[in-house]
Amino acid sequence: MNRAVKIGIAGTSTALLVLGGIGTYNLLHGLTGGTADRTQDAGFDPSAASDTPPSGTEAVRLARSFLDHWSGQNVGGAAGETDAPDAAAPALRQYKDGLRLKQVTFDNVSAAGPSSATAGATKVTFTVTAQVAGGSWSYPSAVAVRKSDNGAMAVHWNNSVLYPGLGDDQSLTAGTLPAGASDAKVVAADGRTDLSGFDSLRDIATTIRQNGKATGGRPGTGVAVVDSDGVGVKTLKTFKKGTAPVIRTTIDARLQTAAEQAVKDPHLGGRPAGSVAVDWSNGHILAVAHTGTDGDIAINGIKSPGSTMKIITSAALFDKAGLTPASPAPCTDSLMANSQLFHNDPGVKADPGSNLAQAFAVSCNTSFIKDGFHYLVHDGDASALHDEAVNVFGMGSWSIGGGVATTDPRIPEDAQGGDQAAQFIGQGRVSATPLFMASVAATVRGGAFRQPIIVPGQPQANAPRPITPRTAGYLRSMMRAAATGGTAAPRLSGLAGVGAKTGTAEEGDHTNGWLTAYNAHIAVAALVEGGTSGVDSAGYVVRRLLTTD
Repeated sequence: MNRAVKIGIAGTSTALLVLGGIGTYNLLHGLTGGTADRTQDAGFDPSAASDTPPSGTEAVRLARSFLDHWSGQNVGGAAGETDAPDAAAPALRQYKDGLRLKQVTFDNVSAAGPSSATAGATKVTFTVTAQVAGGSWSYPSAVAVRKSDNGAMAVHWNNSVLYPGLGDDQSLTAGTLPAGASDAKVVAADGRTDLSGFDSLRDIATTIRQNGKATGGRPGTGVAVVDSDGVGVKTLKTFKKGTAPVIRTTIDARLQTAAEQAVKDPHLGGRPAGSVAVDWSNGHILAVAHTGTDGDIAINGIKSPGSTMKIITSAALFDKAGLTPASPAPCTDSLMANSQLFHNDPGVKADPGSNLAQAFAVSCNTSFIKDGFHYLVHDGDASALHDEAVNVFGMGSWSIGGGVATTDPRIPEDAQGGDQAAQFIGQGRVSATPLFMASVAATVRGGAFRQPIIVPGQPQANAPRPITPRTAGYLRSMMRAAATGGTAAPRLSGLAGVGAKTGTAEEGDHTNGWLTAYNAHIAVAALVEGGTSGVDSAGYVVRRLLTTD
């Protein structure tokens, strides 16, 4: 190194006057930040770089010279020791300015053999200690030293010379830590509970963190990597901890905890399950929970909803055909519609004298197919159920906030053949999610469609036509009967103010169990893939949530 020469400068001034020629140049060059015996002055030629790495001694000598310039904050001298001085100089200045560098020193400089990242180079490792705004920061680093055919050597330049792994479009900053997408904490409605702590909400929390607007918080101090826009990428060193800004959601932490447990109820036998709870008074999503390996089936599990669709079928019969719960709805063992034979679920007894309310309570398929096909399909036009779902229950493309994607339900407007009948019992090409079916129950209980959202203040779509008080009242009476003495009674009877509808949907070689319900505060829906019936699968999930609220 040149340091020993510099230390002796005061005692050698006279000797300098008597030295001449090349000896004087080399010594003076060393004193002003160059190196005494290096071949760099001949000029490193990147196009003629040697395939043979320099020796460890040569590489260390060149690296020490580079580091000496850097520690002396001689940007030009340090950049001149590299194979890309025009790129190195501004980057070294940015290092100094961004860190508000007071001092930088280098220790443990040693050769580490051929570089694995740069062909024909020798790796030199060292420890950096930088006095920056807010404190002292140390980290291990390395450079690759190359040699050209003329014997000249240079430090191979890229931004990782400044800090390992630093990208070409990144820089370092010290002091107040910059805001970054990863800093925000996505929390429940209580403002404290971190949603990433819930198994079912980790992906949702990540999405909201990336897309939501954080508020509050107090930045800490330290060292960070920032991108070209100054946005924080990664915190490297914390001198003083801050408090994270938060993105508040509508999730109820207590209800979410219950939902996480409910979808793992032992009665489900480990089958994939998904459930959603909403506040029917405002559409706020209070809980989203799921199991299984095929994504979030609570908001994206698009399946035939089975007999839970009879809520919308009943509403269409009330609104478009003028029927009432007392209207005839004969329940037969089977029924032929558009050349397709339909049956009831096992255990449903035929009752030729049943009315619509009674058929709803026992979930008689043939009753709803007969009335639906008779009153709602005209001259081949079977769009009435679709229209009711869109205009009254708000079926469409929802944005629940925070960039969280949901799958849209589907009731074809142009149902053909057997699907014209199957749609009325939630089969055929009809599909829905627990999120949508929870909203259907919420519309009935709340007397209006309020589009579900997970971020407060997110715009909510409106239904073109509000549900009429008459239709809402009819549906509430029928859902209450289903909960107290109908198909949902084994799980929900005895619960105050509860209305419900079960569903069992055929899918391939198995069935899926559904149940949607409401109480005085929330509306809930659950789906269990492979559930033999709605009440004996989804019923356990829904009961847990209704009794937690």
